[in-house]
Amino acid sequence: MGWGGCGPSATAPATAAQRSGAAAVTNHDGNLSPLKPRAPGADAVPLSRTPELQPPSHAAAASWTTTLLSLVRHRFGLKFVGVSGFMWLFFAAYFHLLRNPLRPVTEMPLTALDHWVSFQPGALAAYVSLWLYVGIPAGLMPSLRHLVAYGLWVGSLCLAGLAVFYVFPTAVPLPLLPVDVALHPGFALLQGVDAAGNACPSLHVATAVFSALWIDHLLRRLGAPHWPRALNAAWVLLIVYSTLAIKQHVAIDAAAGSALALLFAWPSMRWFPALAPPT
Repeated sequence: MGWGGCGPSATAPATAAQRSGAAAVTNHDGNLSPLKPRAPGADAVPLSRTPELQPPSHAAAASWTTTLLSLVRHRFGLKFVGVSGFMWLFFAAYFHLLRNPLRPVTEMPLTALDHWVSFQPGALAAYVSLWLYVGIPAGLMPSLRHLVAYGLWVGSLCLAGLAVFYVFPTAVPLPLLPVDVALHPGFALLQGVDAAGNACPSLHVATAVFSALWIDHLLRRLGAPHWPRALNAAWVLLIVYSTLAIKQHVAIDAAAGSALALLFAWPSMRWFPALAPPT
């Protein structure tokens, strides 16, 4: 009994197509026509169409900068006045202890690192940049509550350092400078205002490292890329190095200041109000 239009002549192309591994479809005559084999991976979704594998868009890159600028503008006047007032109170206590030590001042010993780092007046720029640098974390706080909480933590760090100066006053040895400081007016002014006392721990280093850890913490929460975090790390390293390069501190002072910063940085981030968008 015949199969109508499905005799041997009609089935031969299909059998050949099947033997070749190609797909087949019915053409307009009712016969099966082989299709060209599809390239391997033709059914895969192109990587450019897979959202999670797409490269970061310009919109995503702009998102963290937009948020950062919004945080800086938020209550900027209050933050500026608050940070300025905090610095004024700090320096009032700092210079009082500097000029009125409770007991004889101990001179800090020099290490091999202190002998290796030469006097470099040009490092003064990095040294004084601290007063801009320490205001950055406060400038990124999203609300008054967070600003006050941050101020309490950094204030506690400064009080701890001042307490050490009160109980155990120290000073760095007067260096034999290879240049005439009169040729560097900025450095001469610094020496006249900030004498060699209140050496250990270095609050210059302590506040710089504390600020650096907080800046990195806030940048990570904003989803910032690696380069601003690397810039932050480079800035704080320059500040720490400058304390040795202009002979305002010795290596032991810097190490003690870094330890003091770490002592307060971790709990300040652990016990801190949950960060949220500006309010």
